[in-house]
Amino acid sequence: MTRVELRSVDELMDLLHACRGAWDTPDRSGDPVDLHDHALQTAALLRRGHPSDKELQLAGLVHDIGHLLHPGDDAGHADTAAAAVRGLLGERVARLVQLHVPAKRYLATSDPARGLSPQSALTLETQGGPMTPEEAAAFAHDPLADDAVTLRQADDAGKVVGLDAGVMEDWRPVVELVAQGYRSSNFTPSLRS
Repeated sequence: MTRVELRSVDELMDLLHACRGAWDTPDRSGDPVDLHDHALQTAALLRRGHPSDKELQLAGLVHDIGHLLHPGDDAGHADTAAAAVRGLLGERVARLVQLHVPAKRYLATSDPARGLSPQSALTLETQGGPMTPEEAAAFAHDPLADDAVTLRQADDAGKVVGLDAGVMEDWRPVVELVAQGYRSSNFTPSLRS
């Protein structure tokens, strides 16, 4: 598979706009909303619950772009999306995106009565199934575990047909802010004389 690395806010926004009419399964048998509406709903839920955590919100916005980049790759879509945004939005956003699948596996172990959408229940098995007790303990010790679970819960809730969660362009300033912050934190001045 070809690895995609997004280099600019415009590239990411174009990809997010391309999610309109794209689905988590190529045959549209999966979740009831397209990737565009799912991204907006997930991000909006995270903004409501965590208004100051822009990175968490953006992780919600971009967490499923791997389905667009490599259709049909349920097991690898989180890694694909994380790799695509890492260089633009930073390590925390990428790790949260990457952890949204392990968070589902963790919740399937720690809270088995918690319901999954039919598609999420189906893909759980291809993604490794519920975690073993050892895997769950290791996940719980990850410094981003709580945020990943929060992202997962918004992911599961952000699948409502007809819900208006705003427009994609409203997220551009947030993407620009996080991308600029990441670039600034990685800027190393030239040592030229």
